[in-house]
Amino acid sequence: MTASVLTPPAAQERTAGMRALEVRFERAGKTFRSGGVDRTVLADVSFAVAPGEVVAILGPSGCGKSTLLRIAAGLETASAGAVRVDGTPVSGIDPRCAVAFQEPRLLPWRNLRDNVALGLPRGTGRRAGGAVVDRLLELVGLAGHAGHRPREVSGGMAQRASLARALARTPGVLLLDEPFGALDALTRLKMQDLLLDVHAAEPTTVLLVTHDVDEALQLADRILVLGREDAAGPAGVHSVVTVPGARPRDRSSAALAALRGDLLAALGVERAHH
Repeated sequence: MTASVLTPPAAQERTAGMRALEVRFERAGKTFRSGGVDRTVLADVSFAVAPGEVVAILGPSGCGKSTLLRIAAGLETASAGAVRVDGTPVSGIDPRCAVAFQEPRLLPWRNLRDNVALGLPRGTGRRAGGAVVDRLLELVGLAGHAGHRPREVSGGMAQRASLARALARTPGVLLLDEPFGALDALTRLKMQDLLLDVHAAEPTTVLLVTHDVDEALQLADRILVLGREDAAGPAGVHSVVTVPGARPRDRSSAALAALRGDLLAALGVERAHH
């Protein structure tokens, strides 16, 4: 495992309309106060994500993965340190970022096309916005279902619409919080492949929170593992893993299988003994 957390890989040349942006956590921490008691969940997280890179965030339940993502989006404020996007601090909800959650969170009274259009930046012209929405619906395979309402489509299709809505912001950073966690296993694999296709077409910077080690190995350039030194303490950077091979990767690869074992061990899952 490697831990070069503040020196991200060199960014690749990008040709898409959006400009992928660097994300940099600088000794970031978060403390919550409840019932007069302070509880620090994250401390001293330092890590840099290169423009256009896909980074997965792994860690035990309750270690602050989603909190770290929310800090990057400006939905939470860091109690210590800072998060910078493209060199400038995140302060409040950041228009340079878009977020997609585990639940699609679509408006049930709007069709998929209108839900995707909600992601367009304020002030986007009607014709230009319509062209963007049409292109994104085509990209995620929903062009033939644009007029359907959320209740009329499957969970996987609703999640595709949610992803398209996030991309409609033309984000420099796409933040994904367990985006496929509620889907069945086969749909989840299809959505992973779709995300790779979307990233190839719209190569923004991606931070992906997941509990699924195999998903992280399939999608990420690097994996940030959060962990605690003791059960009662805050989480920090346990390790950073560079995933070998270009995407899409062979899910049956022996190299990925070995790395899977290392990651599970880092997460506290004991290896089987034969």
